[in-house]
Amino acid sequence: MAREEDEFFAPKKPAPSRHQLGEPLDALSVDELDERIALLRAEIARLEAAREGKSASRAAADAFFRK
Repeated sequence: MAREEDEFFAPKKPAPSRHQLGEPLDALSVDELDERIALLRAEIARLEAAREGKSASRAAADAFFRK
């Protein structure tokens, strides 16, 4: 079998971006777990930034309509 065929038929590991909450973690290596942790931390930071923006918008609207 040629090298390209080996790569084509080799079982694929799940990509870190496809993490599902509650999925079994037994088959993941330490490096894969670290990648997923980094991915999830980045997503948490993105969610917190969105929440802060929405909170600021709501506070500005509340202040405007209280006058």
